[in-house]
Amino acid sequence: MYSGRMSAPERLIESTRELLWERGYVGTSPKAIQQHAGAGQGSMYHHFAGKPDLALAAIRRTAEEMRATAEAVLGGSGSAYARIESYLLRERDVLKGCPVGRLTMDPDVIASDELRAPVTETLDWLRDRIAGIVEEGLSQGEFTDALVPQAIASTVVATVQGGYVLARSSGSPAAFDTAVRGLLALLAAARTPAARS
Repeated sequence: MYSGRMSAPERLIESTRELLWERGYVGTSPKAIQQHAGAGQGSMYHHFAGKPDLALAAIRRTAEEMRATAEAVLGGSGSAYARIESYLLRERDVLKGCPVGRLTMDPDVIASDELRAPVTETLDWLRDRIAGIVEEGLSQGEFTDALVPQAIASTVVATVQGGYVLARSSGSPAAFDTAVRGLLALLAAARTPAARS
């Protein structure tokens, strides 16, 4: 399943990430992780204190990947609107859902301050990053002063996360696309006449 070059700790982390996605925290047993990773019990407990420690490493990795993917788009060139638009329209497997957002639905992850922390930090980072882009747009006269950066950033994140839920419940990515296009229409209406031309 994994390349021979991947170390045992890497195989264990990647296996845990996949199993958390498929089964949730409770459904991901140490034995299932070991079997999936092709690693023995001794190897697992040599590198990790136990399932919570390994789950934390897996959740951190998932959070880091989400940040890197978002930053690759949000940190690009172009106007504030164009960067937010690129983030909202980037290719996603919407029917699978958000790997970080789905962790908020896992009661065992949410009940643990330690496991929940990377999820909260990542969503906070995303809101702050988008708010900063909206602030840039305001300072450059791209958006009208009516926009509140933190409120817009929360709306963007909520639209993406809610879009995943709508798409999964309907079995079609169209619901996600409709939510995103609706938000972009609202943002476009908040651009100044000079920014639109």
